[in-house]
Amino acid sequence: MDAAMRAFWTAGYEATSTQDLCDATGLGRSSIYNTFTSKHDLFERALRRYMTTKNAATFALLDGDESAKEKMRALLWQVVDAPEEDPLGCLVVNSMIELAPHDPEVAAALRDDQRLRLAALQTVLESGRRAGEIDKSKSAVDLAHFINATVSGMRVAARGGAGRAALAAIATTALNAL
Repeated sequence: MDAAMRAFWTAGYEATSTQDLCDATGLGRSSIYNTFTSKHDLFERALRRYMTTKNAATFALLDGDESAKEKMRALLWQVVDAPEEDPLGCLVVNSMIELAPHDPEVAAALRDDQRLRLAALQTVLESGRRAGEIDKSKSAVDLAHFINATVSGMRVAARGGAGRAALAAIATTALNAL
C-alpha cells in the first residue's frame, strides 16, 4: 500500500498507470486487480493510508506538551524540513485539485480529513489564545483555516520548486501573523 501511495503521490492519479503501480508494488497486473477491484479502489485506499499516516504525526505533534505557538512552529517546519525521500507536495492537496471537483467519493474523504485537521488546529489555537500567546483579537477558527491553507500552500510551493529559504520565510510570516 505504501508503494502504491508513493506512486500516486509522485505522479497523481491520472498519470499513474497500472504498469507504474505494478512496478512500484512488485505485483503483477492480475494481482493488483484481484486484490483491489480497480485503480480507483487502490487510489482511495492509498489516499486513506496517506491521510491516516500524515494525520497521526500531526495529531501527535498537536497533542504534545509544548505551547500552542511552538506547536504551530513545529507543524510549519515539518514542511520546511520535509524528508528528501518524500515526493514533493501533498497527496491530499494534489487530490483536491485533480479529483475532488469530479469525484464525489474522493471529495467526501478529503472533506472529512480537512474537518479533522481543522478541529485539531482550532483546539490548539484556542488554547493559545486563552494562554495569551496567540492574538485574542483573531478567531481560532479563522487561524485554523489560515494555518491549514499555509501548510497546503507551502507544499504546493515546494512542488513548484521553492527552496528551503522561501519555505522558511513563509513559515516565519505565518507565525508572525499569530
